[in-house]
Amino acid sequence: MAVINTNIAAQTSATNLNRSSKLLNASLARLSSGSKIVNPSDDPAGTAEALRFQAESNRTGAANANVANAISFSQTQDGFLQSIGSALDRLSTLAVQAQDVTKTSTDLANYQSEFSTLASYITSAASKDFNGVSLFTATALSVTTDSEGGTFSLSGVNLGASAYTTATAANISTTAGAVAALTSVKAAITQLANDRATIGANTARLSYTSDQLSVLKTNIDAANSQISDVDVAQESTQYAKYQILVQSGTSILAQANQQPQSALKLIG
Repeated sequence: MAVINTNIAAQTSATNLNRSSKLLNASLARLSSGSKIVNPSDDPAGTAEALRFQAESNRTGAANANVANAISFSQTQDGFLQSIGSALDRLSTLAVQAQDVTKTSTDLANYQSEFSTLASYITSAASKDFNGVSLFTATALSVTTDSEGGTFSLSGVNLGASAYTTATAANISTTAGAVAALTSVKAAITQLANDRATIGANTARLSYTSDQLSVLKTNIDAANSQISDVDVAQESTQYAKYQILVQSGTSILAQANQQPQSALKLIG
């Protein structure tokens, strides 16, 4: 049938070309963005799931950062305690030396001067902080350890405990004082050993948690990638297909638009 007003072949070709063009543009958008879901309409359910995965991944990363900072906090504590341990070791040595009956009062005064200086160092360490947070306090710190707000109680280390303050307040300028000081310093060394063990346990616990969070985040990201990341190899194949469809559709539409010309031959 030769008609002029209604060119069904051209309309059909135009519809197919329009569809192919949309698919080509969508494929190009996916390749250029690297995302399988460019618009929510591409995969509504996948969009919702990907958003939840992404949010959980971000929260998990934040929790892991919190844990890493807590590990740094604990390591800073232990760094101070190592130095304090050396100071206490020296204090105990001075307390023993001060018990030497051959030492004069001048010698004892010299020992006391060094003892007081080291004791002052230990006392000053008790007021140190990490980013404004006190390093040495009896109060435990609550560390967020997962994306749902779970916490771990970071046991406190208190350099203001009586074991330390009694040792640093001792006086070895007399033999009797040196004997009492040795007992106090030994108690402080025992307390220090316990505190370092506590810090070690805290650090080990946090390190395991950090490893767990890293693995969890990797798996969440992998699951999210399956939903939202484009497979470039597969999409490139689709893109080539749509290019051919658009090119052939354009050619067919041009031919379909020529069909009404046959009606003019009948008139002529």
